Amino acid sequence: MSQIDTTANLTAEEVMRARASVRQYKRDVAIPQETLNEILELAAAAPSSWNLQQWRFLVIQKQEQKDLILPIAYGQKQVSDASAVVVVLGDLQAHVTGREIYEAAARDGYVPKDVADNLIKQIEGAYGIEQVARDEANKNAGLAAMQLMLAAKAKGYDTVPMGGFDKAKLVEALNIPPRYIPVMMIPIGEAATPARPSGRLPLSQLVINESF
Repeated sequence: MSQIDTTANLTAEEVMRARASVRQYKRDVAIPQETLNEILELAAAAPSSWNLQQWRFLVIQKQEQKDLILPIAYGQKQVSDASAVVVVLGDLQAHVTGREIYEAAARDGYVPKDVADNLIKQIEGAYGIEQVARDEANKNAGLAAMQLMLAAKAKGYDTVPMGGFDKAKLVEALNIPPRYIPVMMIPIGEAATPARPSGRLPLSQLVINESF
């Protein structure tokens, strides 16, 4: 039975519990474009600060492109073997999108114009601070990345989040504009071997009630 069949119709809780970081993938497995688009659409439904959707998905499926970035990822084979690699980018200039979003919302009557103008002013003020722009890019791209991995699992595919790559070389190799920063790579595909077991700390070590 294929991996696609065994993960069909999982509940949200089952998807969360089933997701694990897989590092070995079956080569030459193509994800149907419709399915990949559904995964990306679900990922793009993630929440974001001011609804600015500070993520972009750079999708790599051609084998020569995956092989191009293999040395940039320090030879980690999942980059070459997986069906696709999604480079999750963070947008350092999301205030531009904010103006587009809220001007359109005011024009279409979804938001009063004075509210839209105030939100645009807030956003542009915040994005005038370089560290805020960078923090927001990383934080919100991370939300979309997690949702992408859960969406992939719900569709029967495995993933692994990767921060181990040379960001400067990736930017150069893939012609990534300075507006965007690579946050992580996420290979997607069918597992060749299961994920290694990993423990989780108990809630007694993770949860602080009310105050330290």
